[in-house]
Amino acid sequence: MLKTEKSRQLFERAQQVMPGGVNSPVRAFKSVGGNPRLIERGQGAYVWDVDGNRYLDFCCSWGPLILGHADPDVVEAVRTQVGRGMTFGTTTELEYRLADFISSKVDAIESIRFVSSGTEAVMSAIRLARGFTRRDLILKFEGCYHGHCDHLLVSAGSGLATFGQPSSAGIPEASTNHTAVLPLNDEDALEQFFAEHGDRLAAAIIEGIPANNGLLIQRHDYMRLLRSLTERHGALLILDEVITGFRLGMTGAAGYYGITPDLITYGKIIGGGMPVGAFGGRTEIMNLLSPLGPVYQAGTLSGNPVAMAAGLATLEKLADGDIHRQLERKNRQFVGRIMARLNGSAVNIAGVASIYWIVFQKELPRSSAAIDPDGISHYNRVHGSILDTGIYLPPSGYEVCFISAAHDDDALEAAAEKLGEAISREAHAWT
Repeated sequence: MLKTEKSRQLFERAQQVMPGGVNSPVRAFKSVGGNPRLIERGQGAYVWDVDGNRYLDFCCSWGPLILGHADPDVVEAVRTQVGRGMTFGTTTELEYRLADFISSKVDAIESIRFVSSGTEAVMSAIRLARGFTRRDLILKFEGCYHGHCDHLLVSAGSGLATFGQPSSAGIPEASTNHTAVLPLNDEDALEQFFAEHGDRLAAAIIEGIPANNGLLIQRHDYMRLLRSLTERHGALLILDEVITGFRLGMTGAAGYYGITPDLITYGKIIGGGMPVGAFGGRTEIMNLLSPLGPVYQAGTLSGNPVAMAAGLATLEKLADGDIHRQLERKNRQFVGRIMARLNGSAVNIAGVASIYWIVFQKELPRSSAAIDPDGISHYNRVHGSILDTGIYLPPSGYEVCFISAAHDDDALEAAAEKLGEAISREAHAWT
């Protein structure tokens, strides 16, 4: 067992001044039990907690650290900009340079606006879609998470297609009256919904690859059908690439599926680890935003120069595709090593690009309904023993893991052995 006394003491103090001791719920370790480890610093593929324990980090700040912690080029870009000023509340050249870079790499992005979080990007994209189509209805999919804005923090009720029911206290039912929810990976439900409601739909929004409730990799045919139906009915398709944008390659999930959405939302990697978000798409849609058009959107710290500098430094290092190719190879080999070690256990690992997800069930799910809650419980149970081996995995069985360019082959090989052993032990106890 690792020494965790300082983390425990600090977390107890934190609970006196912050709800649950955290500023985002999953950090509290409620799902996996035990004490959250208070992280003090990160370098490369590793993080260290306040007790001095080192962990190989597969959380990577929930995805944005594709180059690893404290990448020298990103740190230098941030240091240089901080020396010039951290915020101005004015337009800067860095905003233009990052916008130009993104639009040059992603066909769907002709115009883009920066905000300060993925939630803010999605909220603004929904408002813009409604303003453009002059319709109110929004379609989302069960198991997809788009931040904590009221009208998308909904769950499905009974029936094939239901209108959203608030999944958090404090959200009036009126806020979700214009949000419909469908199951993923169900063509019949999709076609039925559009036949009944398509002509009053403002937009359908879906994660590029749903990765907040497991890694639910969708079939290409399904995504192309969704694109076709939105076009046919005059609705917009919003691809939420807060996680997948520049994780799945320079063209993200749009390129992966071979589709061109009307709007894309970004976060994570485009800020190089700094708080950031963005939404963009066709010029004719984006020009409805103020000050050009009637759709109001603003942000005092939007386009923060430090975040723009960090994002530009990150994306420029990714631009030639070499890092993405290396990461895909590493992830494929890493997942393969773990699966070989499991040797037929009732466990599977979903993987795409540099993302993977450990799931205690034989078949990889494509919808949230297909996730076995008992399997999630097994992950949550084994999390603590994995943490004590010096491997930091997300503290919830529903969350996905990330590999960075700083994860070298030796570290991944050793981690595969440790993970394979711990997972196999839990799987055999289960069966």
